[in-house]
Amino acid sequence: MAVSRAARLAPVVDMAEKAEKTAVLRLGHFQGQVRVAESKLADLEAFRLEYQEQWIVRGSSGVSGQWLLGYQGFLAQLGTAIDQQRQSLNWHQNNLSKARDTWQQAFARVEGLRKLVQRYRDEAQQLEDKREQKLLDELSQRLPRHDPY
Repeated sequence: MAVSRAARLAPVVDMAEKAEKTAVLRLGHFQGQVRVAESKLADLEAFRLEYQEQWIVRGSSGVSGQWLLGYQGFLAQLGTAIDQQRQSLNWHQNNLSKARDTWQQAFARVEGLRKLVQRYRDEAQQLEDKREQKLLDELSQRLPRHDPY
């Protein structure tokens, strides 16, 4: 009876394992998206720093008002792009966090089911061992005893 309980759980374990594998794939996908978003943000911030350094180089020799307006306008646009990229990074990090939670739950479910199946198998083995021992005891009782004296 206990063996059949373990066998009946096999499809449930399979489904849980598939759900966990799907969760792992999603987790990997979102980790990749976070890395890309972090890289884009770092690139934008590095570009802004380079652009600001141009002010130091160019400003020391004098600039026109038109150049200064263009510089400030582009710097503002760059700041907006950086803010938007930070929002995008936060969004991807939230997705990653949710995917991690989903995977942890799926993993815990699979592990719990595996432990349950193992417990059922152990119980079945113990019952089988007891049955065999009982049978051996009965057989040994039926055998004629030879008294050496």
